[in-house]
Amino acid sequence: MRKLLVIGIGAGNPEYVTLQAIKALNQARAFFVADKGDDKDALSALRREICERYIEHDGYRMVAIQDPVRDPKIADYGERVRAWHSERARLYEQAIARELPEDGCGAFLVWGDPSLYDSTLRIVEQLLQRGNLSFEYEVIPGISSVQALAARHKLVLNRIGGALQITTGRLLAQGLPETVDDVVVMLDGEQAFAQVDDPALEIYWGAYLGTDSEVLISGELSQVREQIKHVRKEARERQGWIMDTYLLRRPR
Repeated sequence: MRKLLVIGIGAGNPEYVTLQAIKALNQARAFFVADKGDDKDALSALRREICERYIEHDGYRMVAIQDPVRDPKIADYGERVRAWHSERARLYEQAIARELPEDGCGAFLVWGDPSLYDSTLRIVEQLLQRGNLSFEYEVIPGISSVQALAARHKLVLNRIGGALQITTGRLLAQGLPETVDDVVVMLDGEQAFAQVDDPALEIYWGAYLGTDSEVLISGELSQVREQIKHVRKEARERQGWIMDTYLLRRPR
C-alpha cells in the first residue's frame, strides 16, 4: 500500500528540522510540492535545501503540482476555501496516482507544523474520502512560527494562570478578544494590527522567522506600528512574499 508522510519542516531555518523529520525525509522517494509561482520560489528553494542537507541518498525526486487559484467570484470565504481545497485534492490525487507506485512512499513538506493553519491534512483526508486511492499516512510535527517567534523574542507566550489565543488577521480585524491578554496572530495579509486601538498593547512581531532575512520588532504597538508597516512593505517588495507572525500582549 502507498504511504504518505506529512512532514513539518519548521518555520524556515533548516536547523529547525527534527530528528524524526530527518528519518521521515529519508523514507520518501517522491516529494509533492505546490508550485505557487515565481514570487514564492524561495520557499521551494528552502525545501530543496532541506532535502539536499538531510537526505542520504539520491533516489528521490520533487514533484511540482501547480497550485490552483482561489476563485474570487465565490463571495463567501468559507465556500471559496472549500472549493480551493477540493481542486487541490483533485490535482494531488492525479499526481500521487501518476508518480507513486502502489508500494511507494511519498511526502508533503509542510512549513511549520501540519496542525496549525495548514490545509495539507484536510486535503489528505479528502483524498481518502474520494476513495480513488488507497494509502496510509503519518504526521511528523514541526517547529511552528509561533514557537520560533517566542524563542527569537525570548518570550513565554502565556502568563501564569493566563490563557493564550492563536487567531488570524481576518478574525483580529473584527476586534481584539476582551477575555484574553495574550493573542498570537498569523496569516495577517491586511495588517490588522494597524487598526487595533489600545494604547496599552505591546507587540512582538517577526517576519521570515529562522531565515537569513529574519526581521524582529517589538515595543508598544502605538510606538512601533508605523515602523512595522514600513519594514513589512519594504521586505515584501524586496522578497516578493512575506510570512509574519506576532504576539499582542496587554501588560499586567
